[in-house]
Amino acid sequence: MSRSTRKSETARPSPRARKQADRPDNTQQQALIGAAANHTPAANPLVSMRPADLASWAGCLLKAVGKSPLKAGAHAGGYLNSLRSIASGRSCIAPDPKDKRFTDPAWQSNAFLRALLQSYLAGQRELTGFIEASDLAPQDKSRARFIAALLADALAPSNSPLTNPAALRKMVDTGGMSLARGVGQFGHDILNNRGLPRQVDSAPFKVGENIATAKGEVVFRNEMFELLQFAPTTERVYARPLVMSPPQINKYYAIDLSPEKSLIKWIQDSGVSLFVISWRNPSREHRDWGLADYALCLDQAVDVARSITRSPDVNMWGSCSGGITLAAYLGWLAARGEGRKVANTCWAVCVLDMPSALDDTDLGLFNTPAALRAAKASSRRKGVLSGQDMARMFAWMRPNDLIWSYWVNNYLLGNKPPAFDILAWNNDTTRLPAQLHADYLDLIQQNPYVNPGALEIAGELIDMRQVQVGAYVVGGTTDHITPWQGCYGTARLFGEDATYVLSNAGHLQSLVNPPGNPKSFYYAAPATAEAPEAWLQNAGERQQGSWWPHWREWIGQRSGDSRVAPKKLGSRNYRPLGPAPGTYVMAR
Repeated sequence: MSRSTRKSETARPSPRARKQADRPDNTQQQALIGAAANHTPAANPLVSMRPADLASWAGCLLKAVGKSPLKAGAHAGGYLNSLRSIASGRSCIAPDPKDKRFTDPAWQSNAFLRALLQSYLAGQRELTGFIEASDLAPQDKSRARFIAALLADALAPSNSPLTNPAALRKMVDTGGMSLARGVGQFGHDILNNRGLPRQVDSAPFKVGENIATAKGEVVFRNEMFELLQFAPTTERVYARPLVMSPPQINKYYAIDLSPEKSLIKWIQDSGVSLFVISWRNPSREHRDWGLADYALCLDQAVDVARSITRSPDVNMWGSCSGGITLAAYLGWLAARGEGRKVANTCWAVCVLDMPSALDDTDLGLFNTPAALRAAKASSRRKGVLSGQDMARMFAWMRPNDLIWSYWVNNYLLGNKPPAFDILAWNNDTTRLPAQLHADYLDLIQQNPYVNPGALEIAGELIDMRQVQVGAYVVGGTTDHITPWQGCYGTARLFGEDATYVLSNAGHLQSLVNPPGNPKSFYYAAPATAEAPEAWLQNAGERQQGSWWPHWREWIGQRSGDSRVAPKKLGSRNYRPLGPAPGTYVMAR
């Protein structure tokens, strides 16, 4: 055998080695799942990221140089000094230990990669420092900071196939097959996902088969929603039912992904008679459905639930934008003198004082009058605001977690995106009717739940001061969409008797938070303090575990007497129309 033949055989990976190299790294997959799950856009941005705005914001960087030339020169000099230290091997610059992009040991052991990484970090540090030190106005400074972060994230050396050590190793180990798969997946996403890397392999998940499987029946249907009644799992149930208003922006089954993490099953097991609205996924012909139409749908759902259970009133639950609709409905009831239909309310990751909450997030940067007008005009032309457009906008709010990590996984490493139920649900997007989209944008400008009389629903002016209900409000410590401080403001709208619960999770994870996670904890206390920080300081010791048992006790005390659970769902007037999860949830 010739030397060249032996060399070739030595360099070629064995079938077993190729098979092992082809297997996705489970640690990396779990990291992807964890990051994306904490940033699922259960309340998507309602304003698009316009190229004109981005160009204008990029100009803020040039404006900063013009306003602060000496500071710009000082930071440029600092960067050159850092490069000299890096070239001589004396630099101590290191990434944040929590930054998962640079955990591979090769970033430190390989001299070239270490120097490349340190140069990148030094440039990022000096640019950030210059923006903070510049004489820009606060809003321009925030916009310059956003553009700088976008650029820095995109230019990270971990995003290149030639400088990502994990990608290089896998390419060698698989004989180039990982790169070939990555190129194929890139081409597929260009054609089918508008150029963004897919976040999830949704194929294993089937609605009604292995997710959204809680037993129930459709007991009412009109052109806008189906009402699902879920079967009790206890021998006795409370007399007062619970009616849930989920977001129109996503499908309801985030709370019924699998039995072990299903909030619906937890409520069934709590002896609560549960009714859940499943909104229809609207099309162009439904462009005129607005907030008032959705609020009146809640009244229909409440009347059906009261009729079936023979209860004079109900408890209600509103999640995220479903809570915004619930607030409009409660205000309408109060204005009509019918407030007694609803006794108690639960609010999950829902902000009603919208402008103040948006000020604390990157989304607030986009809510300029011009951007709001452009967003309304765009959805009015199309008839709807698509879920894909909203998801793309949100992805660029968190590019490292929702774009570049998948760029590396899908294209550089050639792995499939992870198969995960929360991400599959998140990928099952919905549309918003143009009128509802416009109404939501008006809420940002008018802030009607804080300013009485600024919102009219079906001829009634809304004044939340007239709403008298018990309230249980949940926020998440790491929620980037509805910050927990804004959720606390929701609790304050209902007086000092309202209970506020702060869970240690993000937007969706704070809601899908079943008992059993040893890392879970929460704070719970009446909303007596005026400021959220003061509330947290006085909330007492943190409670270990999920807040679900705490809520079970709260709702049990407010659900009336116990009675024998019904053997059949629906009633003579509202006969079952088909099994849950119904038909509207299936529409793409």
